[in-house]
Amino acid sequence: MTAIEQTEAARPRGTRLPRRARRNQLLGAAQEVFVAQGYHAAAMDDIAERAGVSKPVLYQHFPGKLDLYLALLDQHCESLIQSVRGALASTTDNKQRVRATMDAYFAYVEDDGGAFRLVFESDLTNEPAVRERVDKVTNECAEAICEVIAEDTGLSRAESMLLASGLGGLAQVVARSWLHSDRSVPRDQAVRLLASLAWRGIAGFPLHGNEHH
Repeated sequence: MTAIEQTEAARPRGTRLPRRARRNQLLGAAQEVFVAQGYHAAAMDDIAERAGVSKPVLYQHFPGKLDLYLALLDQHCESLIQSVRGALASTTDNKQRVRATMDAYFAYVEDDGGAFRLVFESDLTNEPAVRERVDKVTNECAEAICEVIAEDTGLSRAESMLLASGLGGLAQVVARSWLHSDRSVPRDQAVRLLASLAWRGIAGFPLHGNEHH
C-alpha cells in the first residue's frame, strides 16, 4: 500500500495508528497537497486536514513544512534511483537495457501520485537541501548508467559519465514532455521511439572485449 493509499484508508480523525503507519499516512497527505499546490502555497493546516489529524499530531512527526518536503524527496528520489538500477540489471542485452531505462523514467512520471513534480518541477530549488537531493538523484542515476557504459565500451569514466548524463537527461525531459502532452502517444510507443533514438547513438560505441550487444 502506498503512502497516499494509507492516507485514504486512515482519513477519519481519532484513529490511532502505529507510528510508522501514521508517518506514512502524513507523507501521503503532504504529497497530495504539495503536488496540487506547490511548496509555497501549501500550509501545514492543509496537510493536517487532508490527513484527518490535528496539527499537534502532525508536528509530533515533522517539526516543519520543509522537514515534510525533504522526507518526501528522500523517498521519491530513492525510488527513481532504484528503478533505474533495476532496469539496468534486468538484462545483459544492452539494447533492452536502454529501453528498460527509458521506461523506468516514463513509469516514474506516470505514477498517479505525481511525486516526480516534487523532484523535477519543484518551486523550492533555491533551497540548498532540496537542490542537494535533486542533484543526488540526477547524479546517482547517471552513475548507474555510467558504470554499464564504461564496462562495456572501455571509455574513460569521464567520457562514460558524459554519455550517461545525456541519456538520463534525455529520458527525464522527454518523459515529462510526454506526460504534459496528455500522453497523446501511447506509453509503449513513446518508450520505443525514445529508446530507438538513444540506442542509435550509444550503439555507435564499440563493445570492449565482448561481442554481444
